[in-house]
Amino acid sequence: MIFNLDDLVTRKSYNHDIIFKIIKIENDTAYLKGVEVRLLADAPLSDIEIYNDIVRDDFDVDIEEINQERNNDFFYLPGKILHLDSDGDYLEKCLKFYKGKKVYATGKKIKEENMSSQIPMLLKSYRPDILVITGHDAYNKKLGNINDMKSYKNSYNFIKAVKEARKYEKSHEKLVIIAGACQSNYEELIKAGANYASSPKRVNIHALDPAIIATTVAVTERSKQVDLISLLSKTKYGKDGMGGIIGTGLMYVGFPR
Repeated sequence: MIFNLDDLVTRKSYNHDIIFKIIKIENDTAYLKGVEVRLLADAPLSDIEIYNDIVRDDFDVDIEEINQERNNDFFYLPGKILHLDSDGDYLEKCLKFYKGKKVYATGKKIKEENMSSQIPMLLKSYRPDILVITGHDAYNKKLGNINDMKSYKNSYNFIKAVKEARKYEKSHEKLVIIAGACQSNYEELIKAGANYASSPKRVNIHALDPAIIATTVAVTERSKQVDLISLLSKTKYGKDGMGGIIGTGLMYVGFPR
């Protein structure tokens, strides 16, 4: 079978569990990017099959339920989001999600290794309430040490970025940071200063998981505590994929409208 760039495929050896897009073909190897899951992979051409069905993103999150008690006499100012992502496709998906939830968000496509150096300028320019630091990551089980940063593709870069952001704003309440991608070093990201991070069980995460958390925090009132257990259950893989610390929302409520 002849494969082309941008073909949608699945892997036979993984029982066709994830839909990928072909981003490069070289020496009988296909280099793949998850359509919905933040995952880069490669596979022999003999291991992939064309995905002929329509891609249906059935992962729809109802965040509006948080605001069911809103009174039309009041006005609402959700927290502002700055979303840094190394992947343009995932960034576009997240920005579309924010827009659909009527949350103000600015997105910047930046390589993981460059995030820490650009964060000071970006934070000063945009002054966000919420900072998302994400892209691609992976944990190499063959290296056998979950605590060794060399076992991760980009966790070290995410950790550097979080630490740089915390130099700008030390308070977890004034700047909420959501960091990490697939299989990231969750514990070290939290230690570095992230409010929420991936991945407690070193699993893959959905492209929208960071955006779901950011949006929920943005539309929860400042006087109310974010229900952490309920929030994590809204993400694709729950507490296996994302975790964090308990905090309050970042939305101002005013009167009269």
